[in-house]
Amino acid sequence: MAEPGPAVRRRSRPARKRSRAPVQLRAAASPLACKRLSPSVEEASAEPPVWAAGGECTNDSEEDMFGDYDSFYGNDSLLAQVDDMEQVYLQDKDMDIKAAGEFMLGNLQSGTDQRKQSDFSTSENAAGHKAERDDGFQMNENDLIDNKEEPGDFILEDLPSSQFLYLEEMDELSSASRKSAGMERIDNYMNSCLDKISSPSFCHVAEHREGNTEFPMVSKCDLSKRESLKDHLKSAMTGNAKAQTPLVSKTKQLKEAILSEEICVARKTIESSSDDIGPFYGLPSKVKDLLRQFRGIETLYEWQHDCLTLESLHQRKNLIYSLPTSGGKTLVAEILILQELLCRQKDVLMILPYVAIVQEKVWGLSSFGVELGFLVEEYAGSKGRFPPIKRRIKNSLYIATIEKGHALVNSLIETERIDHLGLVVVDELHMLGEGSRGAVLEMTLAKILYTSKNTQIIGMSATLNNVGDLQKFLQADYYTNNFRPVELKEYIKIRDTIYEVDGKAENGFTFSRLLSFKYSSNLEKADPDHIIALVTEVIPKYSCLIFCPTKKNCENVASMVCKYLNKEFRAHREKEKKDLIKNLKTIGNGSICPVLKHTIPFGIAYHHSGLTNDERKSIEEAYSAGVLCLLACTATLAAGVNLPARRVILRAPYVAREFLKKNQYKQMIGRAGRAGIDSAGESILIVQEKDKQLVQDLVNSPLENCYSNLLPEFTKGIQSLLLSLVGLKNLSSPSYLHLNMDSAIINRLYLSFVLYTLLKETNVWSVSEKFNMSRGYVQSLLTSAASFASCVLHFCEELEEFWVYKALLTELTKQLTYCVKAELIPLMEVAGVLEARAKQLYNAGYKTLAHLANANPETLVKMIEHLSRCQAKQIVSSAKMLLSEKAEALQEEVDELLRMPADIPGAC
Repeated sequence: MAEPGPAVRRRSRPARKRSRAPVQLRAAASPLACKRLSPSVEEASAEPPVWAAGGECTNDSEEDMFGDYDSFYGNDSLLAQVDDMEQVYLQDKDMDIKAAGEFMLGNLQSGTDQRKQSDFSTSENAAGHKAERDDGFQMNENDLIDNKEEPGDFILEDLPSSQFLYLEEMDELSSASRKSAGMERIDNYMNSCLDKISSPSFCHVAEHREGNTEFPMVSKCDLSKRESLKDHLKSAMTGNAKAQTPLVSKTKQLKEAILSEEICVARKTIESSSDDIGPFYGLPSKVKDLLRQFRGIETLYEWQHDCLTLESLHQRKNLIYSLPTSGGKTLVAEILILQELLCRQKDVLMILPYVAIVQEKVWGLSSFGVELGFLVEEYAGSKGRFPPIKRRIKNSLYIATIEKGHALVNSLIETERIDHLGLVVVDELHMLGEGSRGAVLEMTLAKILYTSKNTQIIGMSATLNNVGDLQKFLQADYYTNNFRPVELKEYIKIRDTIYEVDGKAENGFTFSRLLSFKYSSNLEKADPDHIIALVTEVIPKYSCLIFCPTKKNCENVASMVCKYLNKEFRAHREKEKKDLIKNLKTIGNGSICPVLKHTIPFGIAYHHSGLTNDERKSIEEAYSAGVLCLLACTATLAAGVNLPARRVILRAPYVAREFLKKNQYKQMIGRAGRAGIDSAGESILIVQEKDKQLVQDLVNSPLENCYSNLLPEFTKGIQSLLLSLVGLKNLSSPSYLHLNMDSAIINRLYLSFVLYTLLKETNVWSVSEKFNMSRGYVQSLLTSAASFASCVLHFCEELEEFWVYKALLTELTKQLTYCVKAELIPLMEVAGVLEARAKQLYNAGYKTLAHLANANPETLVKMIEHLSRCQAKQIVSSAKMLLSEKAEALQEEVDELLRMPADIPGAC
């Protein structure tokens, strides 16, 4: 015969409250509860039922269990019951004190929880949850019999949420024990529980006897002080009642705690002189996981490991390092940046040569910022805030062009915040020797060296020669390596002969092979340099770049190659090419360049500054994806975005009308060889007979030296440096603003008309046709005007009498920056979102920054045409970063408004 289940009942309310339904009727409200009622409980009930209108029995949990009480703290009846219960069980000499303590604790906790929970039985989910917890806390009936006590009106209720561990232990005890064995396990557990809640007045019952577990009688304890137990329980119940379940998931809290701990350990590791470099070069292991996830990087090259473990870096010395193009220099810089942001908790400035590279880097690092808790801020064109917002918690990575980086450093010096800049990374350090831009870069680094002893400078380049001079200027150590992940073979083509470049040969050339061209007479006239033969050896299976001297030559070469290609080339990824053409038409509001319309079906396009930003980005993405296999481009691509190729062809040794410099040549051929995709890289320089000697000198010559441009560029050199150094003491940044007094006033008026038309029509195509200018030039004019307007705006903000210009320039700067309808501006603030993409997002319902920050990347891919999954994730990450930045800015303003002034009259 089955043993009866444990007796479980709810205790009735005090008499002055309204009466309750009997146990058997109350339990009927929940099927789960019905299974847990024993016959003895049903028979013992003598309370009259409470019936609601309609004849249904009411559920006692539908009322507030606290009743009229503000808190159980003031409930005298509860405390009286505590006292009575204690007296009853202490009078029985034969009762085990542990069993009494168990009954007392269970009943008190039950009474507390009954008052803490409201409307607990109204839903099926709540009832089910209640049943599970009650099952885990039921006691064995035999244990009750051994104690020779009837449960009466007392119950064993579920404990507060803070004591789930207790429930789990009791569930294990009740399911695996009977009689003395069960009692022994419960006694052992209650021992630890009583130790936790015991007060000095409680007797310490820690002695165990062999056989049955017994404890000294209560008479041996100090019963005169047992009132302290009541006070202690009262305090414990108060704390439990006030306890709240955290809103953040425990999984997320655990991950954040682990990351925080690893960062703390990494920070200590970096600050110490130990050889231990931490989980991942002094960084938390999550960084390694993110590199694998976002970049596909599993391991570092040997030279990268050597560079990152240099003693000079541990000592925070300045460093210059130089490797060939595509050697992996940027990854080393990014790891150093993350060390500074996460471990040393300092801001970082990364200076890049061009706006396009800045935007690409912001796009690429925003995902890391979201995952690791730092901000990525763009300082290019008209974007950037001077001085930057002072963050309370998060650190910032400023990614800036040369000019914006200079203005940012000026603002930090002026506001005495330059020491908050822990690291400055300069890519393409050789640009120190390039005209006025080099002068600005040199001024920036000189000011950092002079004003901050705590800011570390890291410079990198693929083309450096007089490194000793640069080391002396930057007070830096030097690291170099010839490593290249993909072997590069250099060739020179002169007429029908191809020579391999050999540094050991007297003239730099060794004979390689003789080409056998089977050209018709017409084709020979159209392509005397045999570009078609050189191209068709690699495309469409591999990629190819053709560097041309001018923009017009790029378009001509692309058209010429397509004219003589077989029709089979059109079939390669045909659908994706059609999608690209459709996308370009959308960008151009229905218009597309006729050259691109003709060449793209063959997988060929041109790439130069005449394209708009949207057009250029679409072409770059298509090339990276393999949809386009050949780009005819100008030299600007060599130092711009990362677009490598299997074969690089230099159409001529010229940039415009200037003969190639060794630095430029190295930059161009450095694009040959795609790590992880190509097993080799080839560069071919096409040379006319008249230029043969110049090319021999080019190949044999060393890289050009990097000289200071402060003196040659007097107007933007030493004069500006001196004026800005004076101005930083008492004037606001940017430090040297002036009006351009160009003598060609008529030209300025003409450009003003162009800008005015752009603001009215916001269509680069129509404006370029109207004023007979290339689209790229019109957009460049727009960008320059926006940047200048931003500078003037900052100037006017510092002078009260210029308030009217401030009001005008604020809106004008936004219009010039984006040149779109007002509703698209919030979307275009997100890195990587240009006009065409902003229109797509807006039409799909993503009309605000918050929409993008909370978007599902998978949904974006389905709703937005020509949007890859990677792009969708980047857009969401960038939007989250921008939203976080704006929230931080608003919080800073709030804190500033609420901060108590230090000069309050009468304050002590």
